[in-house]
Amino acid sequence: MTLLSVRHITRYTYKAPVRLGDHRLMCRPRDSFDQRLIEFRLDILPQPKNVRWLHDTFGNCIAVASFTGEADQLVFDTKIVLDHEPTHGPEFLLESYARTYPFAYGAEDMPDLSRLIERQYLDPDHLIDAWVRRFLRQGRPTETGELLLTLTTAIKESFVYKSRPERGTQDPKLTLLTGRGSCRDLATFMMEAVRALGLAARFVSGYLHIPNEATDDFQGGGNTHAWCQVYLPGAGWVEFDPTNGIVGNRNLIRVAVARDPRQALPLSGTFEGAATDALDMTVSVETREIKGEKENPITVRPPGRDME
Repeated sequence: MTLLSVRHITRYTYKAPVRLGDHRLMCRPRDSFDQRLIEFRLDILPQPKNVRWLHDTFGNCIAVASFTGEADQLVFDTKIVLDHEPTHGPEFLLESYARTYPFAYGAEDMPDLSRLIERQYLDPDHLIDAWVRRFLRQGRPTETGELLLTLTTAIKESFVYKSRPERGTQDPKLTLLTGRGSCRDLATFMMEAVRALGLAARFVSGYLHIPNEATDDFQGGGNTHAWCQVYLPGAGWVEFDPTNGIVGNRNLIRVAVARDPRQALPLSGTFEGAATDALDMTVSVETREIKGEKENPITVRPPGRDME
């Protein structure tokens, strides 16, 4: 058992008190055989009128917080403890027919996978198609696992990771032309590349755990992180993090999956007031491995102005 804790704080500050609208959060990790949620707590300041939970079309847990009155700051403070079991390395078991590319998904899977195979961004000049087909063996089959590992490594080594303050996800063609992007951009680019090969891919939003001894080996820590999954017969949904060259879920904590990055925003909401009232938004994410601790492995306290 590997216990990981996550502390995620998002703080909005305003120049003058504003009336807060509903805020939608994707903050509760997905339970699965390889990550089991042990403890979860969400504290919000100011205290909302109510918080309701729901599942979206992808089975993600969504919290919707509603507020009354006005406030000059808004803080979401999430504490998580989970049992995280790394699975899938560079070698994973595939059905015999899927071990080499090209292959076709089974008829029973296609109705559910078709929208995840469909390209989501226009590429009239077939730039992404040309880029990804450079990794195919001409005139003979390509090993599927080797192909996806090569793509993941190629993006990590050929593209520059750059955190972007701008909202939204960069068009994959721009990522290719500039050779740089955020983790969301690089994940989206890889999704479009494997979709160009007829493979099903989906976007993943979550956290990256960086071990203390490997702080210089990873990109994308201290904030939410993004990568993608590819559906492989026999192995199922397999994680690929092109930002860090990770294959499998090692150091990756899933919170939400979606067909498109816009469906997996960690936090979104509105306020009533002047546009200039919004002063700042800060995000802090800290992860650590819990060793030798038993009950109450993390200290939980409500957020306040002295929180940091």
